[in-house]
Amino acid sequence: MIQTVFQRVQGLVALLWREVAKFGVVGGLGWVIDNGLFTLLWHGPMSDSTLKARVISSSVAILFSWFANRYWTFRHRRGDKPWREFFLFIVMSLIGMGIAVGCQYISRYVLGFETYAADFISGGVIGLILGTIFRFLTYRFFVFTEELDAEPEFAHDHELVEAKDGHREAVRD
Repeated sequence: MIQTVFQRVQGLVALLWREVAKFGVVGGLGWVIDNGLFTLLWHGPMSDSTLKARVISSSVAILFSWFANRYWTFRHRRGDKPWREFFLFIVMSLIGMGIAVGCQYISRYVLGFETYAADFISGGVIGLILGTIFRFLTYRFFVFTEELDAEPEFAHDHELVEAKDGHREAVRD
């Protein structure tokens, strides 16, 4: 029984590590897309509306992230209702974007930092870090939620196992 629990924990750590690594790659590319477009907009047509520039750049990065996360990071968790996943993904992403825009808003309009560097650090670094933590947890546990049965480490986690004393008991999360 203890060995089974240890194997499940070990499998969960291995599974989460792979997902975190893939999510990090997608997030890194999304960060480049978001901040690259934000930089172009900030120094160009939207220099007088930097919060809108952040919303536009984040929206493009969100669409990229949807496809990359659905078809790569969490491909083994995809459900058969892509519109449901897309809706939840967008809702969670908009909340994550709100975190980044909120950090930039506080920096710019509450603290009075109005430079490109301040907008970049507050929205593109601090806000995205906080938003990314929120998004990973919500994508992992609320959006891409298919069962773990497809993973070898968890293929039989719902089956009955023999306990030490000879009684059979269900192993559940």
